[in-house]
Amino acid sequence: MSMNKQDTQAIIDEILEVYPEVAREERKKHLTVNDPNETSTKCITSNRKSLPGVMTVRGCSYAGSKGVVWGPVKDMIHISHGPVGCGQYSRAGRRNYYTGSTGVDTFGTINFTTDFQERDIVFGGDKKLAAAIDEIDALFPLAKGYSVQSECPVGLIGDDIEAVSKTKSEELGKTIVPVRCEGFRGVSQSLGHHIANDTIRDHVLSKSDQVEFESTDYDVAIIGDYNIGGDAWSSRIILEDMGLRVVAQWSGDGTLTEMENTPKVKLNLVHCYRSMNYIVRYMEEKHGVPWVEYNLFGPTKIVESMRKIAAMFDEKIQARTEEVIAKYQEQWQAVIDKYRPRLEGKKVMLYVGGLRPRHIIGAYEDLGMDIVGAGYEFAHNDDYVKTVPEMKEATLLFDDASSFELEEFVKKLNPDLIGSGVKEKYVFQKMGFPFRQMHSWDYSGPYHGVDGFAIFARDMDLTLNNPCWAKMQAPWLAKQEDDVVLAETA
Repeated sequence: MSMNKQDTQAIIDEILEVYPEVAREERKKHLTVNDPNETSTKCITSNRKSLPGVMTVRGCSYAGSKGVVWGPVKDMIHISHGPVGCGQYSRAGRRNYYTGSTGVDTFGTINFTTDFQERDIVFGGDKKLAAAIDEIDALFPLAKGYSVQSECPVGLIGDDIEAVSKTKSEELGKTIVPVRCEGFRGVSQSLGHHIANDTIRDHVLSKSDQVEFESTDYDVAIIGDYNIGGDAWSSRIILEDMGLRVVAQWSGDGTLTEMENTPKVKLNLVHCYRSMNYIVRYMEEKHGVPWVEYNLFGPTKIVESMRKIAAMFDEKIQARTEEVIAKYQEQWQAVIDKYRPRLEGKKVMLYVGGLRPRHIIGAYEDLGMDIVGAGYEFAHNDDYVKTVPEMKEATLLFDDASSFELEEFVKKLNPDLIGSGVKEKYVFQKMGFPFRQMHSWDYSGPYHGVDGFAIFARDMDLTLNNPCWAKMQAPWLAKQEDDVVLAETA
């Protein structure tokens, strides 16, 4: 049974009732009922500090820089400057696949840290950072450069990472990028994205004029694809089939040289708008490189994006694109024919970061599934403006939801499948709800592109139609049943 706007608003009102008045008024701004016909650009409040005590699932500024933007650049070494925990927690967690020999010319899955101790907090860590860079350079001479990802204590004690980076860069003749991404900055990991983009602008793109590069009329760069499970590789197949030359991808399986070459491409293709819109806007203003967003989740969006990208080039590319679409049609239709009958009409609730709450809607709909609720962990208002047209009327829309709210949404909406992060995964599985970890594809992937759509459909079917869910019951519900039986037999 489909819900109307009154039904969805009733769910929101009921959940808000448990909050004290001040908290209720604040959280009310972050929950809304989707209305695609809404003309106002102010659909929901976002990018605000989380309320203390609401158990947000957001990440920090360090996570946005080290874990997302800089970390996947494979031929640079990214030093977590501070205690060991942040570096270890962010090491290889997002499955940013890359080619190369780990420890020789690629370093993405190694944890490099200055391992702050109490004495470093007292006396400062500048000397320790300089010594670490010297030691790392001796051990890994093929590294093309370094980034220094500052953790919270570094910002609190005032280490001068800029001075150390500049001195060591001159000594070693390599790019060393100081990144002021202390976790306490901003309201979420989103500021870390912005800070990282600014350091790319200042320390990498500023050198692009010094790099020799032989360009063609069909050069493009993939921006904001972190190659989770091989996503960027699946995307490249499509773009190259269209006749385009991908000369750079940021930052999954990406290199420092590719980043330096990017200002010379003819078009920047932005996958994750939230994390990389800052740098492509800069390249448009500074270097005159246009950019477009694209979405390669599911056949409908693949076709839309291919034609949008082709429209930026000549008739040769446009004609070839139509030929490629015709070739792909048979491949993805076979996937739809196989899985849609098993997934038709199933309800999905999404709560993810970056671009996914809006980008993956089309892939689900291609399989006949309905999105009943979608939310972002750290979106800005423009993300919601882009999301509203993608969702049906009366869909629940929420920003920076608390753990309590998510559980209540699930109980009220009763989705057949939940797509969210690892922090939510085991809660909902214990409640008996099929769940996919949609930050890193639950150890599967890729999900982008034609090849990825087949894997996506298979994974949704395997998860949702697994017979184990019919045999599971939330432990607290099972206890209630036992209490009832004991009361009746007493």
